[in-house]
Amino acid sequence: MTAEEAARVVDVRHRYAFALLGIVQATLIFTLAVIAVPLPLIGREFGLRRPDLILLSASYGLTFDGLLLFGGRLSDRYGGRRTLAVGLLLLAAASAAAPLAPGIGVLLAARLVQGAGAALVAPAAMAVLRVVYPSPLAYGRVMATWGGLSVLGATVGNLLSGVILAWLSWRWTFLIPLAVSVTALTLMPRLLPHTAPHRGRTLDLPGALLATAGITLASYGLVVTDVRPRSSAGVLVPLLSGTALLVAFLYAERRTADPLLPTRFLLDRRRALALTAIALSACGTAMTFVVLSLHLQQTRDWSPLRTSGAFVPFAVALIASSRAAGPLVIRYGAGAVTTAGLGTGAAGLALLASSGLHVHTPYAYGLLPGLVLLSAGAAASFGGAAVLATEGVPAQQAGLAGGVLNSAMELGPTVVFALLLTLGSDAVSLAATGSALAVVAVLTHRAN
Repeated sequence: MTAEEAARVVDVRHRYAFALLGIVQATLIFTLAVIAVPLPLIGREFGLRRPDLILLSASYGLTFDGLLLFGGRLSDRYGGRRTLAVGLLLLAAASAAAPLAPGIGVLLAARLVQGAGAALVAPAAMAVLRVVYPSPLAYGRVMATWGGLSVLGATVGNLLSGVILAWLSWRWTFLIPLAVSVTALTLMPRLLPHTAPHRGRTLDLPGALLATAGITLASYGLVVTDVRPRSSAGVLVPLLSGTALLVAFLYAERRTADPLLPTRFLLDRRRALALTAIALSACGTAMTFVVLSLHLQQTRDWSPLRTSGAFVPFAVALIASSRAAGPLVIRYGAGAVTTAGLGTGAAGLALLASSGLHVHTPYAYGLLPGLVLLSAGAAASFGGAAVLATEGVPAQQAGLAGGVLNSAMELGPTVVFALLLTLGSDAVSLAATGSALAVVAVLTHRAN
């Protein structure tokens, strides 16, 4: 075999590895989003009240958000491929149990375990990807595509859930993460390289406990504002307790020799803006799915299948923008692509807020333009911001970078979403999110 042929074989193996890891990453967010549409049917089948539905909806995200930083540390400490395998096993086991759930208890436990498995998988996948593409240029190119995979997973989750509900049962939705997990575990030994552990690193268990408890409690406190008064003990106790634990976490990290989250990691202005862009873009897409799904089904009386169909152009624009993000980052730079994506997403949200929520506004020119602009902008901002957030990160902190990036991606649809929904009507919340995207676009442009 010539050197050229050998290089071609290596390139093909890298492409297969990226495809496998990319499908896994998209599936994690698919699993988060797929329960939104069938939630009313689950409630009727199990006789659940609204607080139960809110908890069930948030359960996956609570453990996913809370354990991501620790999952990143485990990946750096024990190796990305090993941590990835453990996370996939947890995700597969929980996904196999969920369809068999006889009631809310088993289903809730399955969702919590799914989230814990995802918290191991997400940073570990990025750590393995760093080994597959050790060159900073190549890694930056694939990260531009990687950034759009999460919102693609959320979009596919919303689309497929409507189709599955129309033809089968909500229980079938859980078989998709099961199939992906089993397939990934089978192909890992052949496609993914070994990742060396960093034995010199400690686990920082006190920091992990404080971060996990703080993020989980604070997120739960924000989530239950939908069903409880904001001044009630059910909201204030977890919210204030979580905030206090996070403050204690930041204090403890400053005094730890090998912290779970080094302060200097977030002090880089470009990285901080990139993570903010990711959180706000994730919030904007999640808010649009929730607001428009409820508007179309409750106000316009659309079926779940027709509602899912309304988001098909969103998915098409998203895929096209994600494919273009890599070449655009190489040509114009990650900062320019992030800025353009944020501005485009802001314009889409402004259109949706101004005309898309009126009952008599036609879909074709009332909703569609805003949806297309938002999805194209979100994919571009995710791609560019993912490059900025991981730029210059050493290989031994690849898991940390994955944990932080995914934390921003998950906290956007939970914490930021909950905060913006308190501003008033759905239109006001969409407009406020668009304004925030525009502000970050300006700051990102100035910083790059």
